[in-house]
Amino acid sequence: MAANNRRMSGKKGAQVGSGGNRRRGLEGKGPTPPAEARKGHKKNRIANAAAKKASGGPGGRRPSPVKGRGKGTSEMVVGRNSVVEALREGVPASMLYVQQFIDNDERVREALQIAGERGGIHLMEAPRPELDRMTNGLNHQGLVLQVPPYEYAHPEELAAAAYDQGEDPLIVALDGVTDPRNLGAVVRSASAFGGHGVVVPERRAAGMTAGAWKTAAGAAARTPVARATNLTRVLESYKKAGLAIVGLAADGEHEVGDLEALSGPVVIVIGSEGKGLSRLVGETCDYRVRIPMPGGTESLNAGVAAGVVLYEASRRRS
Repeated sequence: MAANNRRMSGKKGAQVGSGGNRRRGLEGKGPTPPAEARKGHKKNRIANAAAKKASGGPGGRRPSPVKGRGKGTSEMVVGRNSVVEALREGVPASMLYVQQFIDNDERVREALQIAGERGGIHLMEAPRPELDRMTNGLNHQGLVLQVPPYEYAHPEELAAAAYDQGEDPLIVALDGVTDPRNLGAVVRSASAFGGHGVVVPERRAAGMTAGAWKTAAGAAARTPVARATNLTRVLESYKKAGLAIVGLAADGEHEVGDLEALSGPVVIVIGSEGKGLSRLVGETCDYRVRIPMPGGTESLNAGVAAGVVLYEASRRRS
């Protein structure tokens, strides 16, 4: 009996059953998926790579956009003074964000008043952390204005619109101009002297931002801006359509006041203040003209140079 008790003393008591889990674990899980669908399998990796390539993802070829047409990117104007100035100048806007519990000073009241009078601008109250996130921590002072993407025209549309009006095209193309304020000034000059539009390169060039809109002082609503994937090709296309390509250069062979080509269909090409026209664009020009400057100034910024040549073209056409 004692021996039996010794054998029994090593037991731990009642055992808990599996509750059927072991039996269910032995049940089948359906048919084995094909190799292409099994994560980690070589064929699965090949199939994923092929799908990315077809959709234009990383490693694949992206579909090319329509040349010279498309939208810009949306923009945020931040800070009380900047927002009020943008609203005063008629910069297009889709949303005005106002911080909750903001100090209601004169600038805030004016921003709300102009946004309400213009119509089409939605007002949104947001907590400060949300505005901080939207502006990447910039000093927004409780006001953020959302500017929608600009609708660029196609370069061919500028010449077509001029011919539809029974006029010879007068177009300005910018080569390497990166300051939006210069772009705005050119748009303003083109509008003032009867220009039919402005062409800008898609890359490494200023676009129609809020700064460009403000400098244009309303002219951007009347004068279209087109975007070119390749400026040289666009100029060659204009040339084949019968437009003269006139490039501004400090060492140009012609003076702007002597060039008869300005009286007909023409594209005026203006380079950056520092580098001037790029080599390929310069070689594409039919004429290279200079603006005589008796005062000795080495160069003019794009806005001023465009105004001088556009005035001469307008004078010859009147």
